Amino acid sequence: MSTPSAQVANAAAPARPNASKFKPVRLLQTPSVFLLLLWMIVPLAMTLYFSVIRYNLMMPEATGFVGLDNYAFLFNDPAFWPSILNTLLLIGSVLVISVVSGTLLAVLFDQPFFGRGIARLLVIGPFFVMPTVAALIWKNMILHPVYGLLAWAMRLVGLEPIDWLAEYPMLSVIMIVAWQWIPFAFLILLTALQSLDLEQKEAAQLDGAGPIRVFWYVVLPHLKRAITVVIMIETIFLLSIFAEIFTTTAGGPGTATTNLAYLVYSIGLQQFDIGIASAGGIIAVVLANIVSFFLVRMMAKNLKGANEK
Repeated sequence: MSTPSAQVANAAAPARPNASKFKPVRLLQTPSVFLLLLWMIVPLAMTLYFSVIRYNLMMPEATGFVGLDNYAFLFNDPAFWPSILNTLLLIGSVLVISVVSGTLLAVLFDQPFFGRGIARLLVIGPFFVMPTVAALIWKNMILHPVYGLLAWAMRLVGLEPIDWLAEYPMLSVIMIVAWQWIPFAFLILLTALQSLDLEQKEAAQLDGAGPIRVFWYVVLPHLKRAITVVIMIETIFLLSIFAEIFTTTAGGPGTATTNLAYLVYSIGLQQFDIGIASAGGIIAVVLANIVSFFLVRMMAKNLKGANEK
């Protein structure tokens, strides 16, 4: 039994909260975290460094610190602002097409019908095709003005075939990229739709709601969070679309299909100006972070609202 003096001494002894919270496993995690930081920070720091020096592989003797001149040169490049507009147009168009098509396909495949399993495999198939292969399929088998499926279909109805990649290059790129990303939206939205309580739909139908009202007031609100996830993930990946443009149009005609990723490639590996290409890379990183910030805030607000219900 402790004496009163011992109790006073124990009460006066300083607490050691940090000692109880220390976990030896953190020592084992330290090398991995350190390597991960190096993996991310070193390339970013090198890109930032190259963006403020003169570094052209065709003129290795011309070097030195140039400050923000590379950024100023890039902003005055006639291809820069069209590349920004093309990037936004490509992202916006693919998002609209993939979300709308994915939602309609999810509603369709939520209904039982013969051969649904095989049809589902066919729908998600394009998502597993490599971007370069997908671009070659569309370029040589679908959009080709002589041998393509669309040219064959147009000749069947008496129309003149269209050289899609020459006359409508951005529309062609949007079709190719959307074809790849519709299955992703479809899978996410179908999974969310299958978690919908059927009693809600049955209650709405008992109240006299038709299929359109059930979709608008029951199904679509239920898919709200899933659509937000699709938009966030697709936007991050669509900012770096490159292989489809490189394989089909090479950024042209002119700058008609040049997005920011292709412009950085063109300046760095075709004009060999590493300094200006690095400035473009930093701008792309800043743009991606701005977009990610707003998307994460939108998703957090959405989740918060759902949890408060």
